[in-house]
Amino acid sequence: MHRILLPLAAVAAATATLVAFMPAGSAAADPVLQASVGPGFNISLKDANGAVVKHLDPGTYTINVVDQGVEHNFHLTGPDVDKATSVEEMQTVSWTVTLTDGIYHFNCDPHASSMKGDFAVGSATLPPPPPPPPPPSGFAKGTKLKGIVGPGFTISLKDGAGKPVKKVKAGTTYTISVADKSAIHNFHLSGPGVNKATPVGKKTSATWKLKFKKGTYRFQCDPHKAQMKGSFKAS
Repeated sequence: MHRILLPLAAVAAATATLVAFMPAGSAAADPVLQASVGPGFNISLKDANGAVVKHLDPGTYTINVVDQGVEHNFHLTGPDVDKATSVEEMQTVSWTVTLTDGIYHFNCDPHASSMKGDFAVGSATLPPPPPPPPPPSGFAKGTKLKGIVGPGFTISLKDGAGKPVKKVKAGTTYTISVADKSAIHNFHLSGPGVNKATPVGKKTSATWKLKFKKGTYRFQCDPHKAQMKGSFKAS
C-alpha cells in the first residue's frame, strides 16, 4: 500500500480554502424589527412576525424603517437611543440599536400627539391605558343654554355648567343666548318645530325661548356647515 504525501504548503492552502467556504459559526444575526410611518397618518413598530411590539428582551436589534410620508418622520427615543428620519423626505433606513431595561417611545415629530407608540424592554412594564372617557352626560343642566360661534372656526352649544349639550327634555322651555362673534359666520339651529338663525355678515347676539319636541336638533354655521356643526336630542 502506497501513501501519497502532499507538500506542507499544499495542505495549508487546502485548509484555508475549506475554512473560507464554511459558514460563520459565531453569534446569530440581530433580531429584526420593522418600523413604518405614512403615507397616511399611521405609525407602527412590528416584530418579524408582524405583531405590534409591546415588550422586548434587552439586546441589540436591527430596525428597518420605511418612511413613506414627506410630512412625517419616525423618531425613536429611550435609554441611550435617539434616532430619527428626516421630515419632508421619504426614505428607507436601517438602524442597529442596543435596547436596555426601560420604556421606549416612537412618534412622528410634526404629529406627536396623535402618531405615537410605546414599548417596554426587559423588566420595565408599560403603564396601564388611561380609563375610558366618561359616558355622555344626561340632560342639560338648567334651562339656560348658550350658543357661541366664532371668532375662529368653532361653534358650540353648552348648558349652564359649561358642558356641551347632548340631550334636552322634550316639552321644556329653554332660553338660548347666542353670541355670534364673527361677521363671516352665523348660528343656525333647526329641528322639529324650530328654525332659528343669526344673520351672516355681522357680529350679533340673540336670545331665543324654545320648547323642543322629541327628535334630533342640529346647529351649524351655514357658510361652513361641513365643518362647523353639532347636534343634540330632545327626549
